[in-house]
Order: sequence, then C-alpha cells, then structure tokens
Amino acid sequence: MSKTYSILDYGAISGGTDCTCAIQSAIDACFTDGGGVVEIPAGEYHTGDIRLRSHVTLHLLKDALLIGSRDPMAYYHYRDDKLEPLPEEWITEALYTRGKRLTTPEFMAKPGSRWVHGLIKAMGAEDIAVIGEEGSIIDGQDCYDELGEENYRGPHAISLYYCRNIRFSGYTIQSSANWAHAIFNSENIHMDHVTVYAGHDGIHYTSCRNMTVEDCAFYTGDDCIAGIDLINVTVRRCILNTACSAFRMGGTNVLVENCRMYGPAAYLFRGSMTKEEKAACMPSLANPGGVLRDDAGHRFNMLSAYTYYADYTREISVQPGNILLKDCVIENADRLLHYNYSGNETWQINKPLRNIRMEGIRASGISLPLNAYGDSEIPLHLEIADSDITFREDREAAFMHLCHYDYVLLENVKIRIPGDKPLIRIWSEEGEIRLKNVDAPNQRVEKSEEPFFAQPI
Repeated sequence: MSKTYSILDYGAISGGTDCTCAIQSAIDACFTDGGGVVEIPAGEYHTGDIRLRSHVTLHLLKDALLIGSRDPMAYYHYRDDKLEPLPEEWITEALYTRGKRLTTPEFMAKPGSRWVHGLIKAMGAEDIAVIGEEGSIIDGQDCYDELGEENYRGPHAISLYYCRNIRFSGYTIQSSANWAHAIFNSENIHMDHVTVYAGHDGIHYTSCRNMTVEDCAFYTGDDCIAGIDLINVTVRRCILNTACSAFRMGGTNVLVENCRMYGPAAYLFRGSMTKEEKAACMPSLANPGGVLRDDAGHRFNMLSAYTYYADYTREISVQPGNILLKDCVIENADRLLHYNYSGNETWQINKPLRNIRMEGIRASGISLPLNAYGDSEIPLHLEIADSDITFREDREAAFMHLCHYDYVLLENVKIRIPGDKPLIRIWSEEGEIRLKNVDAPNQRVEKSEEPFFAQPI
C-alpha cells in the first residue's frame, strides 16, 4: 500500500498563506522515500509553482482548492531545485515570440523557459498522477504576465516535459492563465473525468505518444483539445464547448467518438479583451474567467469542430492521417472541418494531412463550408458517411470547398442547406468525387476559376 503524506504535516495552512514550500516539501519527502501519495485536504491553499516528481500522486481530497498566485514571478521555484537540479541546457530566458517559425523556438524547446511555467510542473518524471475528488479545483486565477505569450498569458495550470506513464483524473481546472494542460515530449497519458472552465486550451499535446481522454468536459475560451506531432490519440465521451475549435490537432491514428461539440461558448476568448480587462481579470468560483458570458463586444462563436494543425513549432515525425470522427454531435460550429493547407494558414504549413473520415455525425447550426484544401503532392482523402448535417437557415453556402484531393466520398449523407448553392465547389479537379445515396437540395459540383481560401483561424 502506498505511503501517504499530508501537506498539513509540512506546514500548509488553509487561507491566504503561501503554501508553496509546504506542498513542495511533502512531494519531496514522498519522492525521497520511494514514492506514494501526497494529499491536499479540504481548504484553500495558495501557491506558486510546485514540482511533481516520479512515482508521486498528487491527490486533491474533497473540496480541496489549489489556488495559483497572481504574481508571474512566483513560478520560478523549480529553477532553484536542489533535489533534481535542471540541466543548464534546459534553461533559457527567451520569451514568447509569434510568427512564421521554421524551427522549434527556444522558448518552446526548453522546459525551463518562462513560457512553460506551470502551477504544477513535472520534468523527466515517470509514473505520476494528479487525482481529484468531488469539489477539488486547481485555479490559475488568470495570472497576468506582460512578458508572457501575447503580453498577457501567464503560467499553464499543469506543465509536463519528458514524462511518461501519467494519469489525470477527477479534478476541475478553472481560469488557467495559459493552457490548462501543456504536455510536451511525453507518452502514455490517460485523462478521465476532468473538467476545465475558461482559460485557454483545455489540453495541448506537443510531440506526444499514446494519449487517451475519456468522460471529460471542456468549457474553454480557446481550443478544447489541441496538439501537433501526435501518434495514437483516443478521445471518447467528452463535452467540448469553445470560442475557438473543439479540436485543433494534427496527428496519426486519431479517434474521436461519442463526443458532443457545441457553441456558442460559455466563456469568451480572453484574447478579445482589452489590456485593462486582461490585467484586472479576477475570476471566482461563480465566475471562472472573470468575465460574464453575456458581456458585449466579445466573441463567443465556435469556429470549427476540427481544425488541422501542423505548423513549424515542431518537427512532425510521422505523416499525419488516419483521423476518424465517429458518432459525434456537433451544434452551432461555424465549420465542420477547417483544413487550409493550400491557402494562407500559418498553423497548417508543415506536413499536410493524408486522410480523414467522419461517420455517424449529427451536425446542426453549421454556417460556413467545410474546407478541404489539400497538398498537390500529398492530396487529401476525405470520407463522410452515415451522417446528417443541417446549415443555419440564414446562411446560404456550398456544403464543401475542395482542392488538391485524390478521393472524396459522401455516402448515406443527408445535407440541408438553404438556397441554391452547389453542394461542392472545387478549385482543382484532379481527384475523384463519389456521391452515394446523398440527400441534398442539389448535388451540383461547381468549378471555381479563382481560389477560395478560408479565413485563417
């Protein structure tokens, strides 16, 4: 039986006291003794960054609240770690920069950069877990950082680098200052019964292998589940509500099944706030994100159910493809699919997507065409089967825009689009289009003389 360590025995006090050292001391003792469980009991425990170590489970008991500091300088404790000192090559002072990157930027490549700070942080660890009971919350408090990403994002809620055999279960993350889960170069990751409110991406995987997400709920201002250079991803029975994309992902062997993706978002995209709003944003249990859903002047629409992702922040080791969305409900997304490789999409200029299939999809409230703009050298193979898709009554649009495809199949598909737009518009016609038992107002395939690239998202 695993040995248990309570943070109370190491000096943690519920209330406004900084408990960073007490929580870290409990984790360190557990690790030094060979591993076990570190318990956070009911109460409010304020902290900067804490480092999770191999063979340690962080267990938030019923009604335990782990509350991150609003000071971005409170997340540097790991730099002074004496128990497992960071290699010098892991540390950098490079700050976030945005642009068309041709290699992995230093701020992203190294686990000791300001950009990958985390309330809970692990590096080079194995057999680790964060487990929560009913009412347990990890609160990032939307920590504002003028030197952070886009000059306002602070630390991630959970940040992992070079880890393996990881479990996340049962807790809630709210108001993460950047991604709720930022996971890099890691493998064998299982998540279940986790809820995310507000903040940015619910999960963002980078160069990871063997990931499962089950029975989770994401109500995010940014993408719900995102990732690049991924192999073997399974997402089942999840709720995804967002002001961006339910999925922004490039990977190989991706299965999404029995999920509900819907808009409009419960929480705004924080980037739409003014500088003053971002700095003053003070979330609470009743109001994660610090801004009410009905605030005027902010964007809440869901951009896409599935957006392809393949920029140059990372080398992509395996040709992306074999993506299946199965038996999902999609409501009020602007687009079903946003794949814009042949266009002007900064986030889709690395390796193209080989193939994607949707089956058993029940979609309503769609407002824009499905984009499938592939690569001339690796054209897209796209299939949609056994699905029912309805557009908004006030939007006239083609169902699909295509170019650089080798095979497109619509089989046993019911499509309801107002007006008399063509079913499919093509810019290039080098591939085969097959329509089998398609129920639609018309089945015209119309060629365009001009490219019709989608607006980047």
